[in-house]
Amino acid sequence: MKSLAVINQKGGVGKTTTAVNLAASLARAGQRVGLIDLDPQGHATLHLGAEPKRPTATTYDLLTGDASLADVWCETAEGVRVAPAHIDLAAAELELAGVVGREMILRDKLAGAEAEFDYILVDCPPSLGVLTLNALSGVEDVFLPLQPHFLALHGLSKLMKTVDLVAERLNPRLKMAGVVLCLYESGTRLATEVSADVETYFNQLRGRSGPWGHIRLFDTRIRRNIRLAEAPSHGQSIFAYDRSSRGAEDYRALAGEVLAYYAGRELSAAA
Repeated sequence: MKSLAVINQKGGVGKTTTAVNLAASLARAGQRVGLIDLDPQGHATLHLGAEPKRPTATTYDLLTGDASLADVWCETAEGVRVAPAHIDLAAAELELAGVVGREMILRDKLAGAEAEFDYILVDCPPSLGVLTLNALSGVEDVFLPLQPHFLALHGLSKLMKTVDLVAERLNPRLKMAGVVLCLYESGTRLATEVSADVETYFNQLRGRSGPWGHIRLFDTRIRRNIRLAEAPSHGQSIFAYDRSSRGAEDYRALAGEVLAYYAGRELSAAA
């Protein structure tokens, strides 16, 4: 099973859109996919039409109570099983403040899921608190959706430091696997320049020891597309909402790259 956290501490860069539509595209490619919503806003949950109503168990119960992942999963029309979020999750940071091992709860709850899924994606909140630390401690890989804009790059060093610390102290398996450029406007000079800077920067990190040694910038660019913005209001992925749109085309291409990436890693490990 491949487990990955989709993370960026800056909001509005396509994080949840990427988590949902990559999950849906992988499911359409025949993979068994689970999506864990760790954002108290619950946007990934809403995006897939899985809005929970109490007393349905949610990721709040998963982290603060005795609920297991089996208790939380919801089936969706997209073929993706969702562990939904509820606004109650916002209180988890405070409730877990005094809990020993609070950063490792999700890791323990993920144990045993290998037989059920090919991929588990975790949609993280736009912060670097306990919820995000749980995601980083429980998964193997980090995916970074990044808008090719100067302000979107601001704070990246803090995220890198957090990933380094988690890999060193909590989760030695953790790797920064890939960066995907979202909200891309191919006709602008800014997008071209920032994309080149990002590629140069991460190429310098590749090959080093630590979690950044295998990072790659995916070739697929997720273009700015109004259909991607409309789909969540219908509780659908871009494929259910408009499978012929540029957004659907881009996320199909990204899923193909992700599948090829993991296939290549497995071949390298077996060699």
